[in-house]
Amino acid sequence: MKELFFEVSEDDVDGGYTASALGYGIHTQGDTTEELRRNIKEAVDCYFEKIEDVPRIIRLHFVRDEVMAV
Repeated sequence: MKELFFEVSEDDVDGGYTASALGYGIHTQGDTTEELRRNIKEAVDCYFEKIEDVPRIIRLHFVRDEVMAV
């Protein structure tokens, strides 16, 4: 595998960010984007047993939900 995609969203209730890997059971969170990136790397390393299975590229897709009153 060359790439792994994470969907990242802001947690409206508690603050911070949550991230989930698309197609894999990898989930993590962090109070800041820097902490989130560290936690994602750690979660990916823990998820894959063999070093050669760890993806070379991790892409973060930030999703923002916005409500507008009309």
